[in-house]
Amino acid sequence: MKTYFALFFSLFSFALMAQDVAILKYKGGGDWYSNPTALPNLIAYCNANINTKMNPKPETVESGSIDVFQFPFLHMTGHGNVFFDDDDVENLNNYLISGGFIHIDDNYGMRPYVEKELKKIFPNQELAEIPANHPIFSIAYKFTDGLPKIHEHDGLPPKALGLFHEDRLVLLFTFESDLGDGWEDPEVHNDPEAVREKALKMGANIIKYAFEN
Repeated sequence: MKTYFALFFSLFSFALMAQDVAILKYKGGGDWYSNPTALPNLIAYCNANINTKMNPKPETVESGSIDVFQFPFLHMTGHGNVFFDDDDVENLNNYLISGGFIHIDDNYGMRPYVEKELKKIFPNQELAEIPANHPIFSIAYKFTDGLPKIHEHDGLPPKALGLFHEDRLVLLFTFESDLGDGWEDPEVHNDPEAVREKALKMGANIIKYAFEN
């Protein structure tokens, strides 16, 4: 019953809602609340530069709540453990196949947990690297080389990994980039303005792609 209700609800909510984003609160003890200034700053940037009209203060929704269907874009971040129970898995699967989009930005240390939990949602898929010619890298601002590097982490190249439903990118996992740190207030990480601008432009691309696809 829950599955049918979620699908029915989503058809109407995705059609009627305003373009807004939310922070995804997940189980497992990871700090889903990290980078508190990041998403508000990205929203302000998008509203000023790509003609969105998002609520300047993002809401928080839980992974098992039907409230996720109010938002075409969910942002998830943190450093530690992530766990989706059966209700979360069913809810997030319905959300994604009904038109929703999730961006997971690794704030350092999430990858092993994220990969394991995403297999519950799409058991027949592996995260695939998104090529630099994918529209998400040029829909508003052009990134010829793909995902920009914002923070050092382990010194590895940044990677954009994704999951697809019927050829639509529905989930983006950004790893070894840390876009969210680049979105934070300047004094938090003291990033050069050019680095913050790259992070915000890439974030604007992700938002625009999620809203238009």
